[in-house]
Amino acid sequence: MTASSPLLTPAQFERYRRHLSLPEVGAEGQRKLLDSRVLLIGAGGLGCPLAQYLAAAGVGTLGLIDHDRVDVSNLQRQVLYATSDVGRPKVEVAAERIHAQNPDVRVVTHAVRLTSENALALLADWDVIVDGSDNFPTRYLVNDACVLLGKPNVHGSIFRFDGQASVFDSRSGPCYRCLYPEPPPPGAVPSCAEGGVLGVLPGLVALIQATETLKLLTGIGKPLCGRLLQIDALGMEFREFRIQKDPKCPACGEQPTLTELIDYEGFCGMPDRSDSSVTLRETTVAELQAALARGEELLLLDVREPSEHARARIEGAKLLPLGQLEARLTELDDWRSRRVVIHCHHGPRSARACALLREHGFERVENLSGGIDAWSLTVDPGVPRY
Repeated sequence: MTASSPLLTPAQFERYRRHLSLPEVGAEGQRKLLDSRVLLIGAGGLGCPLAQYLAAAGVGTLGLIDHDRVDVSNLQRQVLYATSDVGRPKVEVAAERIHAQNPDVRVVTHAVRLTSENALALLADWDVIVDGSDNFPTRYLVNDACVLLGKPNVHGSIFRFDGQASVFDSRSGPCYRCLYPEPPPPGAVPSCAEGGVLGVLPGLVALIQATETLKLLTGIGKPLCGRLLQIDALGMEFREFRIQKDPKCPACGEQPTLTELIDYEGFCGMPDRSDSSVTLRETTVAELQAALARGEELLLLDVREPSEHARARIEGAKLLPLGQLEARLTELDDWRSRRVVIHCHHGPRSARACALLREHGFERVENLSGGIDAWSLTVDPGVPRY
């Protein structure tokens, strides 16, 4: 943190009066917050309430990393945005809202995708990193960058009606890899876009993350280091699990082997395109549209869930959910040597299905790049996005 000024201005004294009344915080703690720098990974469901509450608390500099634009489907849970913001960069809108909320807060925006190439530079100058990402490659990337940089990582994740939160700080406890040494197989865990999420759940998890962040910055309380808090919103149950530091962890163990950032898409199971024997064959939505228009014989296979198919579908696609695919392969026997194009919502589950069919001898299997979402965006806007 930067060197602090010993005094608050009269306006700050009034704004933060409720903090100043807390002996554990007081003027010294509030000054620490005003001098602190917190980086938020993602300006989505978790990032929105995180930004609002950290700004309200007087965190002096907030960083936002998100390459996405506001979509109408975000508005159910991403509470910084309004209908009029649809189509605008998320970090741009978020910066405007935060500045209007609290002019004490400086906002630094990065409208980029976090990658192995830029992560260390982007994360280096912050006191606390707060991970509100929604995919496994980014979570492992954030973890490894924080370990290499010696930064605390305030983790949160959500899915359907469940959430979890923890603080990973390899200097004094376990990291994310100690809890999850290996990512799940691609497609095994649907994204929130695919599986859904209760709109208020991100707020619940984000407030836990915000609380942990303020505790770290002020040095008060007992942080969630070495503990995982799991939340069942339907049952309104909170369970706590202890996490042990793994001495064999490749990132933070006794003899770490991870000394630089890696290819996290590859680590999380995406096909190795350098190996022609296992290269994932892909087709674009434009190529599929052209093939269908000329009457080419092919099987369009939809491996999403029935609830997703009922919400949006490409005409003529056969529904066969990924979880049932292996048990029902005989239904596809006529297509073992003919062209099969597989799609899901965005691509990960269909990539998994392609690999499964290739393993079982299907010869002409292709993944629809971008899934039905790309079809909705570029081919048929009449197919609803979700």
